[in-house]
Amino acid sequence: MDQDTTRGKYAYEKIISAFEEHETDILIGTQMLTKGLDFRKVSLVGIMNADNLLNFPDFRAHERSFQLMLQVAGRSGRTQKRGKVLIQTYNPYHRIIQQVSTGDYEGMYKEQLQDRYDYQYPPYFRLIRLTLKSRDFSKTNESAEWLSRALENVFERYILGPEFPPVARIRNEYYKNILIKIPQKQSLGKTKKMVHRILTSFKSIAAFRPVKVVVNVDPQ
Repeated sequence: MDQDTTRGKYAYEKIISAFEEHETDILIGTQMLTKGLDFRKVSLVGIMNADNLLNFPDFRAHERSFQLMLQVAGRSGRTQKRGKVLIQTYNPYHRIIQQVSTGDYEGMYKEQLQDRYDYQYPPYFRLIRLTLKSRDFSKTNESAEWLSRALENVFERYILGPEFPPVARIRNEYYKNILIKIPQKQSLGKTKKMVHRILTSFKSIAAFRPVKVVVNVDPQ
């Protein structure tokens, strides 16, 4: 069960009905299976390659991994019969895997808050993500380096990047991200004006005009 197999009309309903009526004994799927499904007789759930979730390059990766794995685990044992959950991982002692296995929501919450405080992420800092994209690989790189240096001259150590996202090319366009961290005491109005001024200078450079810049405030 994934986006490809559920594109057709009623395809989603057919897969779910076949499983509920025991025409199918094993259901393999993507994250689509994690929410809103209530299978009364499911007694075993497997989470394959959990490390892919944990190692995703995003500061919310551990929080989302915990949430997703706990939701998947909740598909098993929804009646009186006790269910079982198997998690495939190369790192069984990872703190998130341990917290999922014990249902330790409070422990996860406290650790994630401490990490975000230590590394200057929300809710202690706000974020602005600038995404540069163009069909020219070299121009994407050159423009991202120029913009990053211009931002560093103003915001100094609160600039991360430029870095390629996990998917760095979409429909023949190359992507690169720059992240601006905004401390709580920093004026949002002044920050906005300064970013706008730097982007205006960026757009005035003829070589960078084919490069589009997408601004995302507080990216999710």
